[in-house]
Amino acid sequence: MKIINHLIWLGHAAFQISLSNIIYIDPYELEDDLPKADYIFITHEHFDHCSPEDINKIIKDSTQIVATKQCERKIDGNVKYIEVGDRFYMDKMKVEVVTAYNIDKFREPGLPYHPKEEGKVGYILNLNGERIYHAGDTDFIPEMHEIKNIDIALLPVSGKYTMTAEEAVKATDAIKPKIAIPMHYGGIVGTVDDAKKFQKLSSIRVLILSK
Repeated sequence: MKIINHLIWLGHAAFQISLSNIIYIDPYELEDDLPKADYIFITHEHFDHCSPEDINKIIKDSTQIVATKQCERKIDGNVKYIEVGDRFYMDKMKVEVVTAYNIDKFREPGLPYHPKEEGKVGYILNLNGERIYHAGDTDFIPEMHEIKNIDIALLPVSGKYTMTAEEAVKATDAIKPKIAIPMHYGGIVGTVDDAKKFQKLSSIRVLILSK
């Protein structure tokens, strides 16, 4: 798997993939002077995933942003608004948009942090024949059983707003990626201990990236 050598965790749920194009997913609390983006993928409108300040650090005139419709009031530029179930190509990169939501993480009784009906998403990117799944903010959900042939799965592990480490293990059991990488910890919620617990419990190879 060559793509792993071009994948950088930027903290929280933010990643950079540097191939012939520069791709960012959910840029947040970025350092200055990072390479400008060819593509930016936003999973949903929450401030730690859709951050105009961070997008402005990496955007250029030709940058293509892919985002959910709820992000419309926060960002501008060359934006493609998507929804769950969309599939399309951007140059040679195939993009699949999958659902992301909470089952048992509630803001208040009956109100999940990420309700299914709001259409928050994850992405599967096919890059040079390798498939990377960024789960977004989600619990372990039934739809994950339909996600197949994943080389690298980027999975939240911090609990409270997303899967716990134990739930992320269930996700890897369903998805069966070649490698899993924990995310969504170390800042707003969760610590590296969550990532290490995931690594210890999972039967799938888990790689903990450093910032």
